[in-house]
Amino acid sequence: MSILIKGGRVVTAESDFIADIYTEGEQIVAIGKDLPYKAKKTINAKNKLVMPGGIDPHVHLDMPFMGTHSSDDYENGTRAALFGGTTMVIDFILQTQGDSLKNALKTWQGKSQGKAIGDYSYHMAVTDFNKKTAKEVVQMIEKEGITSFKTFMAYKGALMIDDGQMVQLMKVVKEHGGLVTVHATNGDMIDSLVAKHRSEGKLSPLYHYLSQPEITEAEASARFADMLHYTGCPGYIVHMTCEGALNAVREATLRNQKLFVETCTQYLTLDASLYKRKDGAKWVMSPPLREKKDQKALWSGLNQGLVQVVGTDHCPFTWKQKQMGKKDFSKIPNGHPAIEHRMELLFSEGVRKGRISLNKFVELSSTNAAKIFGMHPRKGTIAIGADADIVVFNPRKRHVISKKTHHMNADYSSYEGFKLTGKTETVVLRGQVAIEKNKCLLRKGYGQFIKRGKTSLVV
Repeated sequence: MSILIKGGRVVTAESDFIADIYTEGEQIVAIGKDLPYKAKKTINAKNKLVMPGGIDPHVHLDMPFMGTHSSDDYENGTRAALFGGTTMVIDFILQTQGDSLKNALKTWQGKSQGKAIGDYSYHMAVTDFNKKTAKEVVQMIEKEGITSFKTFMAYKGALMIDDGQMVQLMKVVKEHGGLVTVHATNGDMIDSLVAKHRSEGKLSPLYHYLSQPEITEAEASARFADMLHYTGCPGYIVHMTCEGALNAVREATLRNQKLFVETCTQYLTLDASLYKRKDGAKWVMSPPLREKKDQKALWSGLNQGLVQVVGTDHCPFTWKQKQMGKKDFSKIPNGHPAIEHRMELLFSEGVRKGRISLNKFVELSSTNAAKIFGMHPRKGTIAIGADADIVVFNPRKRHVISKKTHHMNADYSSYEGFKLTGKTETVVLRGQVAIEKNKCLLRKGYGQFIKRGKTSLVV
């Protein structure tokens, strides 16, 4: 199929200009003014923004957790992402302790192959590191194109590895050109606070927040940075929430250390006061929402280059699933629905309110993730030869977020009633129109697994 996108304002991380874009097959073929091509489909993008498809590097689709599963599978989750302008996601494979990475990969391939509508890749969560796992890490990098490895400094007995295992993993990953990512919170300290609050009968969602004070994240972030510095391995902190953790990264720069950081839309736009509401379980996630001062710090961190990526940690549950913890906050499934709203929230709250530039928006929502996770320039930019993953975005269109209109499999919205300016209107994925006139035109199975290489950002 061929597509001609005419007269749009083309914005990348580096540039901003008016042009036409011509795509043929799955790639961008030409960019310029008044292109002479005749295409099977023409899209009028006058007065619209034309940007690279979004990349959300932090989602959990059909994930087993706390006795249930996240409510979006690969079909529904990637469809909802496309409606919001995100054309690719990176999900997390969870190794079962005592089992192999290979078996974990097979399980997630069964969840995604033939089901995904949007493109996808995987991070491999290493929950049991030993000599056999070390060999499998090399195979994942060299044969499977999975180059990032998730670690947990919390959830002891299920997902957590200790610092000794972390260092050994880092050494293997560094040698073979990969990247280690981390859930950076002090699990032992959190577990003790959870037990304390439960013993005192303090069981409301507020105590989920109070069991994870800022220091638990700040300490773990600093410790992770120290281990990276010792091993020389490149690293990435997922879902950073607070000023203390950001300052740990800032301190690392004083020894000329580069550490990649991701925050999420909820930490930029929501705060811990929500936990006092009767429906506070809707916002139970880990790490929890923080304070207004932390929002300010994170927005500053985006502009200072300390935070390179905005993801979602999309891990939705229905209200019925959330009610599993009605009488005990520690039994509430952690996570919230967000995959559909990431780009529109970041644009409205960031660009429209003057917090970030338009070029920074593209960096944070697409380009940096493509570079960090080894997909650039195939993904994350508008350039000749790149995949034709393109979003036509109306920067002036006003709309309201609601559970009544979103496409995620959740019967509530974490952002219910948010009034936004800026709306995804048309989405192209690898040369095919995916979203048009608020309809998804692609079927399940169109989504392609994307093998990844080494990070192309300077470490």
